[in-house]
Amino acid sequence: MKSYKEVFADLRHEGRAALIPFFVIGDPDYDTSLAVVKAAIDAGADVLELGIPFSDPIADGPTIQKADVRAMRSGMNTHKACEFIRQVKRHKDIPIGLLLYYNLIQQYGAERFFKDFHKAGVNSVLVADLSIDDADEVLVPAQAAGLDSVFMVTPNTAPDRMKKIASRTTGFVYTVSLLGVTGSREALSNSVDGLVRQLKDLTDVPICVGFGVSKPEHARTIADAGADGVIIGSRLVAMIENHLEQPRQAIEEITHFLGEIRKTLAAN
Repeated sequence: MKSYKEVFADLRHEGRAALIPFFVIGDPDYDTSLAVVKAAIDAGADVLELGIPFSDPIADGPTIQKADVRAMRSGMNTHKACEFIRQVKRHKDIPIGLLLYYNLIQQYGAERFFKDFHKAGVNSVLVADLSIDDADEVLVPAQAAGLDSVFMVTPNTAPDRMKKIASRTTGFVYTVSLLGVTGSREALSNSVDGLVRQLKDLTDVPICVGFGVSKPEHARTIADAGADGVIIGSRLVAMIENHLEQPRQAIEEITHFLGEIRKTLAAN
């Protein structure tokens, strides 16, 4: 299984940041979701962030909340998500990070969850509603299963907590570019550059930036700030929502958009 270390080392050699698209597993249905994710890989994704749908995704804005609802209505659940990941990995060996909420892990059983998902091909798990103070609840079973740790840093994370988060992260630091929930924005926060620089002083672990990224120029700004990866979610999920009756159009739009982002990141 390809690791984060391998991918980010290769990209540093190329001199570009990783392209990391996010999708909700099963949105709007299993088959369409799988086709979308495979198309994103073929369009140049370096790493995937995938969300298991949940009924109360408190870190997410309306676009991803609606995707969660669509996925759950189509029958997606944690067990099916595990099979979904196995199918993605059969398409290509690409690092996969899960982004989900703690209730899903607790219901499944923590040790079994991490073992099953690592076996399926997951590299890391980010629990959006679990603070670094409670990290051992997931770190111990996750590391025992062979998974990397990923935690979030936000613009209002205090320096001492930022240091603690960086010290406990082995995969990459998920750097939130703005205050608030997920969602496309017209402009990025001016805090990105400072956040990335702070984190680079604290850790050698890759720094990846998400929340609000919706244009190629946003990706360029993040890469120019020194980030190792650019995470794009709501803009892509909105493309699925806008073409629910014509999934082929959604795939074409996502493929074109990711191609543009990839070209922007490759431009030195």
